Amino acid sequence: MWESLIMENGDKEKMQRIRENAVIKAQEKADEEEKSKAVTKREHKKYALEATMKLEETERKRIENLKEEERKKVTEELEIWKEKQRNEEKQRRIQKEEKIRRERKLIEEKKKQEINKTKTLNAGTSKTRGIPTRAGSSGNIFSEKLKEESFPAPRSTSTIKISFTSRVFPTALRESRVAEEEEWLHKQAEARRAMNANFSELKDLNDEEKNPDWLKDKGNKMFATGNYLAAVNAYNLAILLNNKIPVLYLNRAACHLKLRNLHKTIEDSSKALELLIPPVPDNADARVKAYVRRGTAFCQLELYAEGLQDYEAALKIDPTNKTLEQDAEKIQHIINGTAQDS
Repeated sequence: MWESLIMENGDKEKMQRIRENAVIKAQEKADEEEKSKAVTKREHKKYALEATMKLEETERKRIENLKEEERKKVTEELEIWKEKQRNEEKQRRIQKEEKIRRERKLIEEKKKQEINKTKTLNAGTSKTRGIPTRAGSSGNIFSEKLKEESFPAPRSTSTIKISFTSRVFPTALRESRVAEEEEWLHKQAEARRAMNANFSELKDLNDEEKNPDWLKDKGNKMFATGNYLAAVNAYNLAILLNNKIPVLYLNRAACHLKLRNLHKTIEDSSKALELLIPPVPDNADARVKAYVRRGTAFCQLELYAEGLQDYEAALKIDPTNKTLEQDAEKIQHIINGTAQDS
């Protein structure tokens, strides 16, 4: 215990140094504690970040596995369907061949019957001619035989040659419309060239699968199950077969938007809008979807001004759509907030 709180005969300078040393030590201790807390906080942040990354990686792998399983399932179903179609086609071909064989057999039997009938008639005629005339009959036997055998001579054969104007269409040239026919032939030639150019991608498809509508329906089913990559492949094949159908580009844009292929979404939406001409009430819904999907892609690329233009264009087509109106207002607020911040 201290006997007194006051140092007797104390030097003021010495006391000042003692106080300064005490303050310095307290400050150093506080700095060390602060540094220790900062190190602990950084370690906690690092651990939390690593744990979050591990969780995200696990979730990503789980989603990829689900997508892969779904893709395999759809592929297996498609292969089973193809095998079923091949078996049905084979069965139809066998039935057709069997039917042709039966028809040929019937035709051969009819021919044999006709030949036998002709032989029978010829034999009966020869017997009738060989019977002599009965006694007491009037007339000369030689004159009767001469009458029976006096048939007219067969006509002489000849060949008539007829030449026709070479034409692709079955109608006569005087009834045709040459300009329209040439345009049709030109389009058919372009379609054949496109088919031949992409033959390597289409060679595994049968006749039914080379139908753009069938491929579009298949892509829609895959999109509904969340298999967006498979849906994109189906739409790609359909576009190779016919690149003038707007809904194919519109549906593929939706797939690219789900996959965050934003530039491809903008490209396909723009192509769909080019094909949706002239703007009529029947294609209004398709044009609204194209504008909204392109505007959404622009906004996700942080090109809010371009996105707002597309949403406003969609609102002009469908002004009563409250959802579009609310989305356009949100984009406008984002643009105004960005302008104020800058």
